Amino acid sequence: MSVRSSLSVDWLLGVTLVAVTAWTSHSQSLYHLPRVREPITIDGPSDESAWRLIPPFPVTMYCPISGGNPTERTEIRVAYDDDWLYVAARLYDSEPAGILSNSLVRDGAGPNDDGFAILLDTFNDKENALGFYTTPAGIRFDFAVYNDAQTSGPPPYNETWNTFWDVAVVKNEQGWFAEMRIPFSSLRFQSASGQVVMGLTTWRYVARKNEVVTFPPIPAKWEWSVIKPSLAQDVVLEGIRTRNPIYLATYVLGGVSHSSVLDYARDAYVRENHPTKNVGLDLKYALTSSLTLDLTLKTDFAQVEADDEQINLTRFSLFFPEKRLFFQERSSIFDVKTGGNSLLFYSRRIGLADTIAVPIYGGLRLIGRLADWDLGFLEMQTERTSFLHSENFGVMRLKKRILNENSYIGAMLTSRTGADYNYAYGVDGVLRVEDDDYCTFSWSHTFHRESIRERGFRLLNSGRVFAQWERRTNRGFGYMGSVTWSGPRYEPGVGFCDREDFLRVWDWVSYGWYPGEGSPIENHRVVFGGWVFLRNSDRSVESCIVGPIWILNLRSGASAKIDVSWMQEDLREDLEVSDEVKIPSGVYRFLSFTGEYQTPPGSRIRGSTVIEAGEFYDGSRFSLGVYPEWNVTSHLEVSPEYQINQVRLPERGDALDVHIARLRVRLFFNTELSASTFVQYNSLDHAVILNARLRYNPREGCDFYLVYNEELNTARYRSRPILPVTNTKALLAKFSYTFQFFPG
Repeated sequence: MSVRSSLSVDWLLGVTLVAVTAWTSHSQSLYHLPRVREPITIDGPSDESAWRLIPPFPVTMYCPISGGNPTERTEIRVAYDDDWLYVAARLYDSEPAGILSNSLVRDGAGPNDDGFAILLDTFNDKENALGFYTTPAGIRFDFAVYNDAQTSGPPPYNETWNTFWDVAVVKNEQGWFAEMRIPFSSLRFQSASGQVVMGLTTWRYVARKNEVVTFPPIPAKWEWSVIKPSLAQDVVLEGIRTRNPIYLATYVLGGVSHSSVLDYARDAYVRENHPTKNVGLDLKYALTSSLTLDLTLKTDFAQVEADDEQINLTRFSLFFPEKRLFFQERSSIFDVKTGGNSLLFYSRRIGLADTIAVPIYGGLRLIGRLADWDLGFLEMQTERTSFLHSENFGVMRLKKRILNENSYIGAMLTSRTGADYNYAYGVDGVLRVEDDDYCTFSWSHTFHRESIRERGFRLLNSGRVFAQWERRTNRGFGYMGSVTWSGPRYEPGVGFCDREDFLRVWDWVSYGWYPGEGSPIENHRVVFGGWVFLRNSDRSVESCIVGPIWILNLRSGASAKIDVSWMQEDLREDLEVSDEVKIPSGVYRFLSFTGEYQTPPGSRIRGSTVIEAGEFYDGSRFSLGVYPEWNVTSHLEVSPEYQINQVRLPERGDALDVHIARLRVRLFFNTELSASTFVQYNSLDHAVILNARLRYNPREGCDFYLVYNEELNTARYRSRPILPVTNTKALLAKFSYTFQFFPG
């Protein structure tokens, strides 16, 4: 049966009979999803008779015209049976030749592909959700949303989270049509009196028009509105079968690597070979429908992607995001907000010493919900190495919703023990006070043997306090004010912080406009604010920044940003920008300008540009970054990037030119087989880093990787003895397979 023929008279009559009942229910606080009694084949068209009596959701345009009527016919239906949640999307298009599908790789969806998604807040906690997304190519992209999609930095979701589900897509002269089937065994949820309440959001994206339509209607007030769990429609499912699966994931890893090591007796570098072979397993068991236990033995992180090379022109540590799969699922449970980039728990402390991998014997992870409490527990043991003792890492986290559905309080304990010990605890909370006004607070405290031995136990000496009040909106008047205080010996052994012994005050106010349908501008916003770091010892200003920011989003999908900043830095020690360039201690005041532009999505060639210019301490700085993307075909994507950073300090005759170049090339043979190459050049480190990967993923839970890594020197004669051509080189092959069992 064709898609066209499925729009028959009996289907239209069926919709008429049930639509009034269904959407009367939706107009209340809960909508009861329909249960299907007949089989559904996941093949794309959604032409089975089971779909005929299910009305489509009423969709509304989110952008480029908030609250407008969709320009393309869109029909989205959701239903379920005992074991599966079914989703059908009929995405008609008046210009089928304009449907965009540039990527074929797993988790490779982006703003240059048409797309369809469903978001499920499975615990209905208004803070976390799981997303399932596909494109006209039928790729699978699943992700986990955290913190109610509220962020001022990177996207508020983990795209490395994966689970078992199915999707099928067909494309024809009418548009494209998708069906999804999500097993309840892949979801964690709570049941009460035979009912499960979840939050549900669906949306369609038309790339060439920068158009998003959603159900339910979502106001355009936040940057990530369409994935905010707090805006989802509450839906009811009844009589779901709670099958608690066991997943046994095994892997076999083999390969060889070599490194160049200085032989002092010969005054030359020699090559050391390191064969690699390993076997490990992960066991995931759903203890209940809301609680999952993970056990790992000989944990494997071989598939970790290479970190992007970064230039650090500050005196503080760089923050790198976690990319390892083991730490991704519901990782937001472990978040304790302590101000800025500071974290009480930072998973990259486990199994990594700087950028060097530390083998892990194994561990366990328990995560989920018990009654009204969110629970997270982690215990891991690392192996002893030539440079580090064997260590044990422990984390315990509890959270509970209070007052309303958008507020919680929580507590966390962390430990790191081995040759030394470090313990920490924290209490925190987020309170929705009224409408868009939120209060966030935390107190954290650390215990470190060296600190206690030197100064004894002092509560404030090794503590940290954070408090923030904000109005979360991009429309109209918004604001934020926060205070952070950190003691001189605050050292979270399993956490991250880039400063110590300070008081920081950070404030800003903003106003956002949505001009309306007749304007080429979708929205724009002006923000004015800044922050200041004061030393606890004498309340002198350590760092300060203040200035205006203008953010612009056009209906075409293009965006721009202008940032003017006045800064002050008080250096008590010389700042080493590089081996050759140092800035003397002293007080410096300087003005800087940053401009960004992002081209509209939906074309084969697009990209962004970032320019920074202005004063830099007692000199000047110019930085230019160009980030183009080119989909040569739907099977080949090329993404070159280039950054230049120029620092001029004429009073001392110093100059610094740093170049970073990256080239990503991805080749998609089909949705199962892909190859990628990532080459990076950093002129400051005189290094070229190569990461090449072949992946075969015929289905979820079955993966084969072939990985090649190499780091080369580009200036071998800068030191004696002469540096080797290659610092490190490795070739690895890994095969992993996940077995599924359903006890009982």
